[in-house]
Amino acid sequence: MVHLVAGLATCALAFPLVSRGGRERLTRRWSRKLLALCRVTVEQLPGAPVLEHALIVANHVSWLDIFVINALHPCRFVAKAEIRAWPVLGWLAAGAGTVFIARGNRRELRHIFKGLVLVLEQGERVALFPEGTTARQGEVLPFHANLFEAAIDAKVAVQPYALSYVDAAGGYHASVDYTGDTSFVDSLFTILQGDPVRARLRPLAPIAGEGAHRRELAQAAEDAVAGALRA
Repeated sequence: MVHLVAGLATCALAFPLVSRGGRERLTRRWSRKLLALCRVTVEQLPGAPVLEHALIVANHVSWLDIFVINALHPCRFVAKAEIRAWPVLGWLAAGAGTVFIARGNRRELRHIFKGLVLVLEQGERVALFPEGTTARQGEVLPFHANLFEAAIDAKVAVQPYALSYVDAAGGYHASVDYTGDTSFVDSLFTILQGDPVRARLRPLAPIAGEGAHRRELAQAAEDAVAGALRA
């Protein structure tokens, strides 16, 4: 709780006063500490070099995903509106610049899309989970193509990330699954009470966005993530 309160204070007091690089350093440090308190260690598997300016897309496993990515390569996130309602962590995600999307709201989606293009054109790294919901580990749901259009308009690459969570034996960690009727609080306590977790992130080869079609981009990213998880 002390760490969560410190995060809220950082978002409210420090973020308005520091540069983008300063915000990234604070975000990285705070995310690593949160994961350590949950006994989650983070490792980056060998893969492609991480782009500083790109649209990042990843498979979605758990509420941990945002903090795992931020512990290594802080991003501006696009996430479903339900995350905003999470106790404390939802406020922190909002304070860190996360953009929340309500399902089925096309007018809001168009407005957010314009904002994404602007942020990408300003040289920032933006991340989203194109499945739209969490999936069981090892599974990849179809990637929705709508927001891939932002990479095309901003003329930036799409870089897929493959996320997984393993136990001491190297198998998928059962405590991390966040599907069905599992609530955020249930998931949090399952992780805290379970065995230590190793979070693995593998950055994959970028896919050129300029001149592409959003459906082609989405399918290529989905295939890349699914292939990395099978491997």
